[in-house]
Amino acid sequence: METWIDIPKNSDFSIHNIPFGIFSTKNLKNRVGIAIGEMILDLKLSSELGVFDHLTFDFSVFDNKFLNDFISLGKSITNDVRLTIQKELSDSFSVLRNNSSVLIKQSDAQMHLPLKIGDYTDFYSSIEHASNIGSMFRDPSNPLLPNWKHIPVGYHGRASSIIASDIDIHRPKGQVLLPDQKKPVFQPSSRVDFELEMGFVIGKKSNLGDSISTDEAEDYIFGNVLFNDWSARDIQKWEYVPLGPFLGKSFASSISPWIVTIEALDLYKVKGPEQTPKVLSYLEYSGMKNYDINLEVSIQPEGSKESIVCSSNFKYMYWNMVQQLAHHTINGCNINVGDLMASGTISGKDKGSYGSMLELSWGGKNPVTLDDGSSRVFINDNDSVIMRGYCEKDGKRVGFGEVRTKLKGSK
Repeated sequence: METWIDIPKNSDFSIHNIPFGIFSTKNLKNRVGIAIGEMILDLKLSSELGVFDHLTFDFSVFDNKFLNDFISLGKSITNDVRLTIQKELSDSFSVLRNNSSVLIKQSDAQMHLPLKIGDYTDFYSSIEHASNIGSMFRDPSNPLLPNWKHIPVGYHGRASSIIASDIDIHRPKGQVLLPDQKKPVFQPSSRVDFELEMGFVIGKKSNLGDSISTDEAEDYIFGNVLFNDWSARDIQKWEYVPLGPFLGKSFASSISPWIVTIEALDLYKVKGPEQTPKVLSYLEYSGMKNYDINLEVSIQPEGSKESIVCSSNFKYMYWNMVQQLAHHTINGCNINVGDLMASGTISGKDKGSYGSMLELSWGGKNPVTLDDGSSRVFINDNDSVIMRGYCEKDGKRVGFGEVRTKLKGSK
């Protein structure tokens, strides 16, 4: 496909992508748009020009603070909308080409949280990450817990503190057990960390008591975002036993503003790692369910340049999205449109692909040197953490843009 819009080389937002998000400008309130090159296409104005008149749905879903109502229309509509936009942006005689008001520069717009998130689940599905953590804190010769290769481990997180890109966060406070001490102290966390993850958005509800099979799972997944699962490692370490993550995780999680549909990622499917021992039957799947998505994390100190500290890939995941969703619902747990599921930290086999500072600095023992000569074991005040991701194959690039968050001092 060729488009009449000027798209810079290596843009994440090619004609092959067409991701959905929520934007506003000084003159336009929050509404649905798609990213194309350096522009945003206003879908509300596009509908008023008759672009979607061949489709049967309520166009008011485009005049909305969240994507939930649009996603709820179902894939038969949302996929048709995406394909219609691709066709219009490839048609030199499209009505959109002669109506410049439907295109807004991304630099002139503000992006917002794309979803009203009802529930959020975080998984722990990278075998490299789990092995690193197990080696660091338990037994290097036997780092995985007995259940890890049998179930996609996960926990129910806090949806209220999930935020959009470019929103600053503050260093969290909590109970910390200092080295060689028996009683905790209350203080700001000294071990704030990022976790490189991908999130997937639920696009179809299920009923209480029903289970979703691995064959059905993709019908329930609308698309993906970049996800930074912020963590306070010292708070987390003290609170973790016996019920798992709590205040060390719930202070903030950041997501990228554009949701890339799972259909746009179809070209980039790859085979996942071999799963041994054999999984139980409800976790078996057919076809390729991992995705070749290049991922990177940078740290940018205030007033300085950014440094890439991690280069990883979503294809490394041991447990894939369809298995995660099948396991999540095997007990009859119902899901709703707008629910968000995060992958867990995505680490590869070599140090440069480790998806957290906990791994990169190996628990704070090995400082990571940045390009400006400074070093980090965890994230400092006024550092910005930037995550980016893209796929590329056969000359076609589909990307996620970035999720950027600055850590400010404790309140």
